[in-house]
Amino acid sequence: MNFRNFQVPYQVNERYAKKVAYFSMEFAVHQPLKIYSGGLGFLSGSHLRSAYELRQNMIGIGILWKFGYYDQARNQDQTLQVTWTEKIYNFLEDTGIRYQILIHDSPVWVKAMYLPPTTFNTAPLFLLSTDLPENDYISQTITHRLYDANVATKVAQFILLGVGGAKLIDELGFNPDRYHLNEAHGLSAAFYLLNKFKSLDTLREHLVFTTHTPEEAGNEKHDIYLCHKMSYFCGLSIDEVRKVTGIQDDLFNHSLAALRFARLANGVSELHGHVSREMWQKYPGVCPIISITNAQNLRYWADKQLYRFSDEQNHEKFDDRKKWLKWRAFEIVADQTGKQFNPDTLTIVWARRFAGYKRADFLTQNMARFEKLINDNNYPVQIIWAGKPYPSDYPAINQFNHLVSLSKNYKNIAVLTGYELALSKRLKQAADVWLNNPRVPREASGTSGMTAAMNGAVNLSTDDGWIPEFADHGNNSFVVPKGNYASMSTEEQDQYDLDKLYEILENEILPLYYNNYHTWRQIVQNGMRDVLLKFESNRMADEYYELLYK
Repeated sequence: MNFRNFQVPYQVNERYAKKVAYFSMEFAVHQPLKIYSGGLGFLSGSHLRSAYELRQNMIGIGILWKFGYYDQARNQDQTLQVTWTEKIYNFLEDTGIRYQILIHDSPVWVKAMYLPPTTFNTAPLFLLSTDLPENDYISQTITHRLYDANVATKVAQFILLGVGGAKLIDELGFNPDRYHLNEAHGLSAAFYLLNKFKSLDTLREHLVFTTHTPEEAGNEKHDIYLCHKMSYFCGLSIDEVRKVTGIQDDLFNHSLAALRFARLANGVSELHGHVSREMWQKYPGVCPIISITNAQNLRYWADKQLYRFSDEQNHEKFDDRKKWLKWRAFEIVADQTGKQFNPDTLTIVWARRFAGYKRADFLTQNMARFEKLINDNNYPVQIIWAGKPYPSDYPAINQFNHLVSLSKNYKNIAVLTGYELALSKRLKQAADVWLNNPRVPREASGTSGMTAAMNGAVNLSTDDGWIPEFADHGNNSFVVPKGNYASMSTEEQDQYDLDKLYEILENEILPLYYNNYHTWRQIVQNGMRDVLLKFESNRMADEYYELLYK
């Protein structure tokens, strides 16, 4: 295949004729391609799948991580072990394209690999690698580990995604109408394009930006002198950088620069759009921020038979299918932990990236109530935890290990490793209750509950991210009512949320599941239906064209 003057290899729908290059640090398109860590990748993976289904004129630009994010293994005592295994992908095509970019004032060779649309049903995806014999060892390691803990390596990764991605697009001759930065990791593309277009106005015309971070402190900032030394600014002096970005202090805020360079930006839920506008309004020169709520791809995630039996109102087959999905997932539980779970028992699952604000071990913060819940013979429960902490986030790793230690005392608690796409889908099928308890308003969107609903799980959540747009308490989900969080300390907020979670579990969910299963099934099916109305990624991919790219 000739990659010069590249065109997407399918008939483009005229409605989506505008050419878009979509930059993301991670893409979770399918289990075998391990170049993702969590929610950002799950989101961009679904976006590329929907772009393909709708025949949009889009290409993805990412990085081919040699060791992925990391492989989650166990130490002898079952605690978390971070391991690194080289990944080999024979389904990727070598484009034959090689070129150099400057990193730290030195030329670094880049090669581009290609994932064709027909392999995993996605828009075309180009993945960059510096793991080449022409490069010195330090340059080779740029594409070894996703989100490398070393600051200089991380800045080099940002340069590769941004500058390397923008230069690849020129090598391809793709000439996009819009460069879409999914998070600010690829912002260095803006400095490359500034050199190319010689005009801030022209740059703004082409650049759009999606922010996923609902608090200022969470946005990437790096020493401006380090960025300059590493050639992040594509030859601009620090004075010139300050002039074009308006950033006067010594910490370069990637998101703030993106918001000043872009013609338009979006938050990833209605609530997050509101939070983002409030957060950034004190900074002059920031572009408008709209909302496009995240979504997930039905074709990839949903259990089709559950939907068929629900549509046919065949309750017997629906119940039988859900029970079988639970039984199949419990084989993984037994294999990893030696515990035999019961498909007839209400199963609560908490599974996502381990991060402090997501409060993985929240239910265990009141051990008296937790013991009562876990040992109730009238209303038995099973709980599964899974997720990957960031490999250098030691508080999150300690939290994971604490849950492992706790689980050894109970037959009905399991902590699983290897939380990637395949296990994620199985655990959503295992769940009767998908537990989501971030500290409001820290979750920009969160999408795991969408795919849980597509597999017959009921969301039990704090009222954050996408949930306010979806939840109808007691009809399609269960939601902790928002407290007066602004006047509460963190400890008071945690206590309020925890009390409400337990009240909902003890007084509503458990009696309903065991005493009125017909109504429970209706809630499950309402959630399955409602999640398709607004939270399927074809709607999202369409809105990006209609609202952001136009």
